[in-house]
Amino acid sequence: MKKIFMLIGSMLLFATSFAPISAKDAAPQKDTYEYDLALTEISGIREPYISNNYVVFTAPITSNSIGIAFDFEEFRKIHYFKIKKNYGYEGDITSSYYFYILEIPKKIPRISYRLVIDGLWTVDPRNPNVTYNEIENYSLSYIDLPPVEFEITEKLDNGMTHFVCHAESGQKIRLGGTFTNWDSWVYEMKETVPGKYEINIPLHPGTYYYSYYSGITSFLDETNPSRGYSTDGRIVSCITIK
Repeated sequence: MKKIFMLIGSMLLFATSFAPISAKDAAPQKDTYEYDLALTEISGIREPYISNNYVVFTAPITSNSIGIAFDFEEFRKIHYFKIKKNYGYEGDITSSYYFYILEIPKKIPRISYRLVIDGLWTVDPRNPNVTYNEIENYSLSYIDLPPVEFEITEKLDNGMTHFVCHAESGQKIRLGGTFTNWDSWVYEMKETVPGKYEINIPLHPGTYYYSYYSGITSFLDETNPSRGYSTDGRIVSCITIK
């Protein structure tokens, strides 16, 4: 009898382990859309440039390693470049170079940084923008970021997350995402001024995927360049609350 119960238990465990996962329970894919786009666009070595929500750095493979440290992290962490290889039709390597892709921090007008080439700290030779830190007595490379021209979706200091949508006036704009199990009828945004819709909701730390809705049509949050994929393969907006 004991062997029979053990056999039944094993069969139940086997069935549970291979039970199909529903779209509602499955987690969305990692937010890689904008990163993958920036990576695909890299065509060679050049000065740092902005690609959507990222800054792209490149360097020739003339050293064993290249790292980068940023002022907004107080230069406490070194991020190491990766190698990108381009291949020809016959599978041979046509070119290769170092690269690093940085997600742009919010609410800062400038990124200052230093490179660490084979352990030596230096400015970026491909960036003509250099400033001198008189207090610490060293030079820094920098990149000025484009100003934010209107309100954006972001976490507020009071713990709420502020969602904003700029669209044609007179609509009923709704918000739905993983925090509502993709039910778009839970949150209706308020048109505070003509063409601007807003809502504040509480969200715990984590990564969330969402879309705006007007009628049965869904669309992306244009104030937030971060993108991801829903479980059914749609490109949606993404926000990470820390």
